[in-house]
Amino acid sequence: MAKAKVWYENPKGAAPAQGLYSHVGGVSGGTLLFIAGQLAVGSKGEVVGKGDFAVQFRQVFKNLGDVLKGTGCDYGAVIKFTTYLVHSQDIELFMAERARLFPKLFKGGVFPPNTLLIVDRLVKEEFLIEVEAVVGA
Repeated sequence: MAKAKVWYENPKGAAPAQGLYSHVGGVSGGTLLFIAGQLAVGSKGEVVGKGDFAVQFRQVFKNLGDVLKGTGCDYGAVIKFTTYLVHSQDIELFMAERARLFPKLFKGGVFPPNTLLIVDRLVKEEFLIEVEAVVGA
């Protein structure tokens, strides 16, 4: 696949971002990929980390990384995330896990836009988080 140029921006005059994200993400050239929401699923199809948000968060981002690698991309190609949580009480944990992981995935301290939603449930009751991505390849 052709390599797209992915960029992020926090426009002047915009309110500060409320976490590790930028207000705008874009792509020049290349192809847009829409990565399905990734869940805390292990290599044998089992739910990983039942009842443990941090374990599920790490598994979701491992799975997302595996999908990106399979497309010839890495986290640097992510234009935007959409994150679904099933418990508003997990927002603080989500922010803490991102603060630990994102500086390793995104060099330079600039992060893709993210929309965070709280939903009633995911495809299986045991899942606590799902993350989908738009990627520039």
